[in-house]
Amino acid sequence: MDVTEPATRTRRSDATRAAILRAARERFAADGYDRATIRAIAADAHIDPSMVMRYYGSKEGLFAAAAEFDLRLPDLAEVPPDRLGETLTRHFVRRWEADGTLVALLRAAATNPGAAERMRGIFAGQLATAVARSSVDPATAERRAGLVASQILGLALTRYVVRLPPVVDLDPEELTAWVGPTIQRYLTQPLPPSRASGR
Repeated sequence: MDVTEPATRTRRSDATRAAILRAARERFAADGYDRATIRAIAADAHIDPSMVMRYYGSKEGLFAAAAEFDLRLPDLAEVPPDRLGETLTRHFVRRWEADGTLVALLRAAATNPGAAERMRGIFAGQLATAVARSSVDPATAERRAGLVASQILGLALTRYVVRLPPVVDLDPEELTAWVGPTIQRYLTQPLPPSRASGR
């Protein structure tokens, strides 16, 4: 067998993946998650729809791989320590309200492992980095960022996916007033003693 054949197949496979991702990014941006279809994306990439499914498994998997997500977090180092919770909460509420791709990723993450991994990566990377740059104790920054993420993602799930009426009915400033103090506590309150320490 020609030793160049596997390398040629790999290059073809990489080129096909790249073409699918380019087409998917353009289609998701133009049509949104709900209206974009695998068939349309495949047509844009000039390939058979079965190839999209072969490489990405599902629309959710493709979306998680293709979509670009920037939380555009504020520089927390410039935020007064007593306003960290309010600032982060207001920022996230505005982002969820304005960016349907984040809501689509959240929906996909509920059922698709690839999308869930993408969501974890976004929050673990971007949010943890932002928290670490704030006035928060660096030794506890990762844990605190995880707790903030649990609150923010839970809020988004109930408001934008489950659409729980009492949460949907709150305007953004009310949400900030309710949730901000909890985020503030996660970021600035001393951690409780560890059970492992025996205290």
